[in-house]
Amino acid sequence: MPPALSTIVHLDADAFFVSVELALQPHLRGKKVAVGGRERGIIASASYEARACGVYTPMPTSRALLVCPDLILLPHQGNYGEVSRRMFDLCETLTPYVERNSIDEGYLDLSPCGLTSAEAVERTVRDLQQRIWDELQIPVSFGIATNKLVSQIASKLRKPRGFVVVAPGAEAAFLAPLDIGKLPGVGTKTETELQARGIHKISDLFTRNERELESLLGRDWRNFLVLARGIDERPVTTEREDAKSYSQQETFVNDVGDVAAVERTAKGMIDSLMPTIRADGKRVRTLTVKVRYGDFTQETAGRSLPEASDLEQPFYPLLTVLLKQAWTQSRSLRLVSVRFSGVEEGGRQMDLFAETDEKRRKLAAVLDQMNQGKTVRVQRGHQLPTKPSGG
Repeated sequence: MPPALSTIVHLDADAFFVSVELALQPHLRGKKVAVGGRERGIIASASYEARACGVYTPMPTSRALLVCPDLILLPHQGNYGEVSRRMFDLCETLTPYVERNSIDEGYLDLSPCGLTSAEAVERTVRDLQQRIWDELQIPVSFGIATNKLVSQIASKLRKPRGFVVVAPGAEAAFLAPLDIGKLPGVGTKTETELQARGIHKISDLFTRNERELESLLGRDWRNFLVLARGIDERPVTTEREDAKSYSQQETFVNDVGDVAAVERTAKGMIDSLMPTIRADGKRVRTLTVKVRYGDFTQETAGRSLPEASDLEQPFYPLLTVLLKQAWTQSRSLRLVSVRFSGVEEGGRQMDLFAETDEKRRKLAAVLDQMNQGKTVRVQRGHQLPTKPSGG
């Protein structure tokens, strides 16, 4: 059975380098603009107005100025890396599963976000698209599908500011009428050869027998047919998660349905992990909560802070939200776990609350020192056992 929702999203920034420069010089929007070197250089990025005149990447600058004499050529001035980081940071406030593929492209997996309808997914991604524009003045295109392959192809179909959704089960039908060159692995040379043999659309692959396909595509012809059907099982992976994460879990002796008790246990895990994070000189951005029921089915939910932290306090309210999101609270839990990822080097400070956070950090350092060893000397309020009702 196909999944109930399309939750794999591909983000593709529109003319990224030009967009970063236009954010600094908005009076140039709507004009024929390109970023590149004037002397013996090449075009790194061109606005869509310039592309309409025949300017493309990586065209030599001298030729670009010939095909488009009124082209406005801009040098590299914007901080592209910083803008890219901020763009993907905005994505991570939505889901912890963000794969930064390149400076201007990446994938998001919205499956842990608790979205229950296609409309909710679409609204959430549209809100993200608008937020990236409002905060960074960077236009982006999105493709939404059940897998990475289809979402990537979808994101590139209606640029700029594209937004294409492929419903579950419609992957093959979506790909069928597209040019064969849209299929990954079909380069310009292969596309020309296929077109010469009458294969212009992706669906044309299915009109040929195995011998013809092998002669055209080589030993990988079966893989091309898999792609042409819109099948792709690659997961969204996160570099930061791979680098390091901190996690803890607790399996209850008896299944627990008491919300306060589970929340107290999970907060205790935050309290247990954070001293280690501080001792490592790290800060973390993303909190993921996992719950497991008595029948061993499980759910996860995750979210990222705008800035990484090495303090407990920013994660407490986030934990409460994620527990409600992941846990069907009419069911008792066998296990709860928390995991911190999005690990960054320490030393960075939240500007808005810098003074308050520094005071908390000093207090945390004192508590860490007092609580070294196996005997806990100082406890937080939520760690104290609750009195039985009526006591």
